[in-house]
Amino acid sequence: MSDIGFKHKIKSKTYAEDLDAKFPGFKSEFSIPTIGALGANNTDPNDTRESIYLCGNSLGLMPNSANAAVQAEIDTWSKQGVTGHFRRQDKREPWVTIDNPVSELLAPVVGAADASEVSVMNTLTSNLHTMFAAFYKPTAQRFKILFEKKAFPSDNYALQSQCQMHGLDPNETLILLEPRSGEYTLRTEDILAKIEEEKESLAMVFFSGIQFYTGQFFEIEKITSKGKSVGAIVGWDLAHCTGNVPLELHKWEVDFAVMCTYKYLNAGPGGIGAIFVHKKYANDNRPRLAGWWGNNPFTRFQMLDYFDAIPGAAGYKMSNPSVLNTVCLRASLEIFQKAGGVKALRLRSLSLTNYLYDLLVQSDYYRTIEESNLGSVTPGFTIISPSRPEERGSQLSLLFLPIGKGLMQHVFSKLEQKGVVGDERQPDVIRLAPTALYNDHYEVLEAVDILESSFVSFSD
Repeated sequence: MSDIGFKHKIKSKTYAEDLDAKFPGFKSEFSIPTIGALGANNTDPNDTRESIYLCGNSLGLMPNSANAAVQAEIDTWSKQGVTGHFRRQDKREPWVTIDNPVSELLAPVVGAADASEVSVMNTLTSNLHTMFAAFYKPTAQRFKILFEKKAFPSDNYALQSQCQMHGLDPNETLILLEPRSGEYTLRTEDILAKIEEEKESLAMVFFSGIQFYTGQFFEIEKITSKGKSVGAIVGWDLAHCTGNVPLELHKWEVDFAVMCTYKYLNAGPGGIGAIFVHKKYANDNRPRLAGWWGNNPFTRFQMLDYFDAIPGAAGYKMSNPSVLNTVCLRASLEIFQKAGGVKALRLRSLSLTNYLYDLLVQSDYYRTIEESNLGSVTPGFTIISPSRPEERGSQLSLLFLPIGKGLMQHVFSKLEQKGVVGDERQPDVIRLAPTALYNDHYEVLEAVDILESSFVSFSD
């Protein structure tokens, strides 16, 4: 089929609807914001049409069941007070064990051997510090941390502060790996080569599973294996992976991982975080940041003077988890279970993002990376996410050209006004992430049509 014929085919409503019939989703399980409620400039606050929400990589939508789940906890608090910790009139999980069934649901999402390898606790960056306190043990020879340059800023701040807390200079401790000139993503071969080059001095390899800016899905298994082969601890920030792509953390022998739950896991703004700790560390009793909720639950309320860690990831808990946040996460994880898990959803995710990619590269405004490196004069965009589906999650990152001319801001504003929700990241990138649980192919088609139309009204 010619390029023109292919473009005509994929831009048809029938084609998109056929894909939706082939890959049905779970949109009815979620609350979809209306265009009016979003409150963008020049929109009618009474517009009740559903938005096209392509921002699950930033904040997932609310499961409908979360409302009742939260209300049940509020009701128990109101009616029972402190006794809700140990017994419930409504027969729901007592607060003292509120996170146990959630860990059971989370374990298969990340490929844990069982629930003992995961713990629902804290938030993302605090969990990062918790894991580094336990696993980062620099010596005079082994003290360096291999890390991606331009990782999410909070990770960067955390790692710098970890270096400083150990009396180390971050400039000498952090090895910041960046893409080759003219490229936007890291090559696995370059990561493995750097691990080999620094093998005598590496204490830790710590990367994002999916890079927040480009959407690159790193080869976790290969990088973990190489890092461990040179004697380094290997940890991962899985904020953009969890609930987005299949993971096999136990099988891959990842030492530890941290994750948030407000993105693809739809647990709500500021949602509770989680950790993974490999089973081989279950009983090693390493020094850690300890607290009473990580203590043996059978002696926890005896208020003993010594810490008796729960075996596994739960032994890293410090305080009791937020009940309201925890039940929001459970509401979403129950939908994942109903959908057949992340592996089943990955098929739909690939279809959605591949469709978005195909539509975008057929646009008259699309530029290849090579063309963009030459310096674009006419308005357009390139895609800085990997072109190979297996090297990305649901997110595509669009870089608008020429850089610094206000095109990205113009397009973003037009998308908002038409009810398309993505997010912007400087410099000049809009991230669009069709989410397997609640987006559909026809929405993707509409979003690309709106994006293309926004170029018509641009004037630099």
